[in-house]
Amino acid sequence: MKSKGIVYLVGAGPGDPGLITMRGADLLRKADVVIHDALVNPELLRLAPPAAEILFGGRRAHGRRIPQEEIIRLLVEKAEAGHTVVRLKGGDPYVFGRGGEEAEALAKAGIPFQVVPGVSSFAAVPNYAGIPLTHRDFTSKLTILTGHADPDAPDCRIDWAAEARSPGTKVVMMGTEHIGRIAAALMRHGMPATMPVAMISGGTTGRQRSIAGTLSDISDLACRAKLAPPSIAVIGEVVNLRRHLNWFERLPLFGQRVVVTRSRAQARELVQSLTEQGAETLQIPCIRTAPPGDLTPLKQAIVGLHEYDWLVFTSPNGVRCFFDYFDKGFHDARDIGGVRIAAVGPGTAKELHARRLEVNAMPREATGAQVAKAMMADGDVENLRICLLRAEIASPELPALLEKEGAIVDDIPVYRTMAESDESSADSRSLLDGGADWITFTSGSTVEHFHARFNLNALLKRFPGLKLASIGPETTKAIRLLDLAPAIEAGEHTIDGLLSALGKHAKQALRKR
Repeated sequence: MKSKGIVYLVGAGPGDPGLITMRGADLLRKADVVIHDALVNPELLRLAPPAAEILFGGRRAHGRRIPQEEIIRLLVEKAEAGHTVVRLKGGDPYVFGRGGEEAEALAKAGIPFQVVPGVSSFAAVPNYAGIPLTHRDFTSKLTILTGHADPDAPDCRIDWAAEARSPGTKVVMMGTEHIGRIAAALMRHGMPATMPVAMISGGTTGRQRSIAGTLSDISDLACRAKLAPPSIAVIGEVVNLRRHLNWFERLPLFGQRVVVTRSRAQARELVQSLTEQGAETLQIPCIRTAPPGDLTPLKQAIVGLHEYDWLVFTSPNGVRCFFDYFDKGFHDARDIGGVRIAAVGPGTAKELHARRLEVNAMPREATGAQVAKAMMADGDVENLRICLLRAEIASPELPALLEKEGAIVDDIPVYRTMAESDESSADSRSLLDGGADWITFTSGSTVEHFHARFNLNALLKRFPGLKLASIGPETTKAIRLLDLAPAIEAGEHTIDGLLSALGKHAKQALRKR
């Protein structure tokens, strides 16, 4: 008989994927089954193993709802089948999350379980809005309330009269729909109409929106702002500190929705940096790398490396893929021999430096023509054996220029770029439904495959505010072939250069307001 599995009730945090605990992330990586809430950031689900079963177990207002009884049945069923189950819950499992009910049901069914606390939205969301919940100059008391029920309903369990008289900060969770009635109830029972109130929607994410007012006008402000759930209201004098402490909404890319088209394997660095600068990211990978159709030329080149005078890499992908194969045959980097090495730009050079390899030629502008010029500036290439290590389909410009100078060129494919298609993904749907501020392109192939999938020209007509960001000249060239132009091109043709260009554009736009 198969032994029972175990259920971990894990707090996912309030929205920012970086706020999950190390313990929670570790358990996700080991899960057989993940049952998640509606408000869990999809980025966290990517921590689970590829073979893990991912199930929706959420309850969202005016949308898809899974009955609590069904969620509990799933937890018990999957654990009894011997699986390691992670029940991933927004915020903290035991703070207005029905985690207590699920734990009770598991205990009753004899299912082993553990609870992993999470960062609750009641603390994190005001923090990201610049509001400390306690402060020695204002209050040392904090009250957390649910605003889910109408305060005027006969069965309301909160004594709003007592809350109106009680000092300190009040955090009202799930109160978007009833904030007007809650404010009226507090004023009716004696709380000053001038009491500061803030409401924050989509807290800790790039979608965060905040408004601040008083009890007397917060309902009208929320209505005019069309503030949507999930939201949190903070009531108390500490709200006034927001004017000085609002750090998150002052990040350079806050409020910008940025599409990342890199392959999923390479997107992490860009996504993380964009998130740290306050942006909301949509991950729509348009390419993936695969082995070349014929590995024979690459195998022959690796065996005969000592015959070459130059190795030329035109992308970080080329470096990674080449050394994946090289390392299978050799265990000493010195086996690469005494060849000279050329890199198309700093991103490619960075990959080479990580392998303790010096770059002998690198142009200021990351194009094939400039790579050839940089190599020739290092010395005559006539009669030299040159090995180009790059994508299976690549521009003929570079080998043609080198051969014109008398070089003997072997153009060796080390990978091929293929289309990545996932039209059903939530991020793809979000782009088509609401557009974005930026689409970032990091290679010509990302442009080509994105256009084939979405029709870039039509998308820009549909969303006139949508702008294109290019990592460098070769990528820009692919954009211009569509009779389009990027709003920005990175000065340094790297991910850092692209981020810098986005930040500069955001600052310039802010000055013009």
